[in-house]
Amino acid sequence: MKKVEDYVRSIPDFPKEGIVFRDVTTVLQDPDGFQLAIDEIDNLLKDVDYDVVVGPESRGFIFGVPIAYKNHKGFVPARKKGKLPCETVSMEYALEYGTAVVELHKDSIKPGQKVVIVDDLIATGGTIEAIIKLIEELGGEVVKVVFLMELEGLKGRDKLKGYNVDAVIKYEGK
Repeated sequence: MKKVEDYVRSIPDFPKEGIVFRDVTTVLQDPDGFQLAIDEIDNLLKDVDYDVVVGPESRGFIFGVPIAYKNHKGFVPARKKGKLPCETVSMEYALEYGTAVVELHKDSIKPGQKVVIVDDLIATGGTIEAIIKLIEELGGEVVKVVFLMELEGLKGRDKLKGYNVDAVIKYEGK
């Protein structure tokens, strides 16, 4: 039986020499690969009590929405600045070269709600760290953060210490 990592395309020396790019599009394009990815993420949540799923733009939508649907939970999109139409809370975070801003609708998380964050990849952890701060600012409790893939060499978990973090696939490098 195939594993999810069998569906991930690895591209050496992209975007620069020494980096192996982990391409999730090959997982999405294959019905068996996509179903397996969703089932494996869902399996990491089987004993977690939660109310809502938050997914970062844009691949967090792809993996978070099926999890929310499968478990009859709501889904909250975490979007780039300026994409949400109502009143928002926002957080700036560092990128490799510069900064970015992530936003949630101010009414998207209710005080006391238990929140799961689902995304495709953890690299440096900056985006998820910012989203956690926003969820907590709104009164939510982050009970688990799940990724399809983790690049352990970039030490993204270090920014998420104190939170229950898991990944379906763990790659040692960057």
